[in-house]
Amino acid sequence: MGRQQQEVWHFFKPVPGGMAVADIVQRDVTKVTVVGVGNVGMACATSILSKRLCRSLVLIDVMGDKLKGEMMDLQHAAAFNPNVDICASTDYANTRNSQICIITAGAKQKSHDESRLALVQSNVELLRKIIPELLKYSPDTLLLVVSNPVDILTYVSWKISGLPASRVLGSGTNLDSSRFRFLISSRMDVSSKNVHGYIIGEHGDSSVPVWSSVNVAGVPLLNFIEKEGLESEAEKINQEVRVYQQDFLTLFHLVRLKQVVKSAYEIIKFKGYTNWAIGASVADIVHSLIRDEKAIHPVSIIAKGRHGIEHDVFLSLPCVLGRNGVLHIVEQTLTENEVLKLKESAQSLWDVVKNVEL
Repeated sequence: MGRQQQEVWHFFKPVPGGMAVADIVQRDVTKVTVVGVGNVGMACATSILSKRLCRSLVLIDVMGDKLKGEMMDLQHAAAFNPNVDICASTDYANTRNSQICIITAGAKQKSHDESRLALVQSNVELLRKIIPELLKYSPDTLLLVVSNPVDILTYVSWKISGLPASRVLGSGTNLDSSRFRFLISSRMDVSSKNVHGYIIGEHGDSSVPVWSSVNVAGVPLLNFIEKEGLESEAEKINQEVRVYQQDFLTLFHLVRLKQVVKSAYEIIKFKGYTNWAIGASVADIVHSLIRDEKAIHPVSIIAKGRHGIEHDVFLSLPCVLGRNGVLHIVEQTLTENEVLKLKESAQSLWDVVKNVEL
């Protein structure tokens, strides 16, 4: 116990029949580490704080001055936030006994039209330094990878760490699925909370919308489309769309798909980066892990053996998350076209992964 704590506790008196304040041992402290205090890392940190998900938050980065500034900024908001111990350091020893380590550090996208897959190798070198340090002090932690390209870097993190695949996951298409639901809800004029649907596969250009299972309050989306007579618009679109239409993809579907896939690039074009939505998405995942919610999220996990995927690739599938990481993978019923697109997404990732130097 520090001298300052001893001095402060002289102002308090013990509860009759209870423990003296000085004798109280804090147990089961929930500790989360965020590696990287850029725009995404700090958005994750503030979202986690606002959702009251931990009692101890550690920020790690190589930039000492920025770390100190970010820590002070968060600490000065202590009166408005839950009581959380915030530590910012370049020393990984401070991450000791973290339940979850979130990796957001990485090279930035250079322009709005740069593919996430172009960022791979420079980030691999970074992970070689980060992951061994995290596991040195928190061997039982869960690794949550956010850095892009997230599917490939989650695979790299799994290989470097040597952890079971259930304890290494990427933020994946959790955010993509939220965008997907929002765009559909805005068209239907209902809350996105009542729209149910997933984007699976790569978090990026080859992501796959599972249109066959999209529903609004339990009613298949196809029913709404038929009621509004939107199929007539199919006559205005090309042959590719007519092929998609076999899986209920009309012009409405394709426009929304394009908006989901390109929205991150649009945001980067306008403001230079994305952060608030991914921060909220990560906090959503952390909530399910920390609180053992057993909630379902589309996150990046090992996909070999699922839907005919033959390679060791990480991509997003709906998963049940809990305190021990990925508990189960949901076996969705996909159409032939959706399976085909998912395999193509897996192959595009494998084409990069197989060439990564670990």
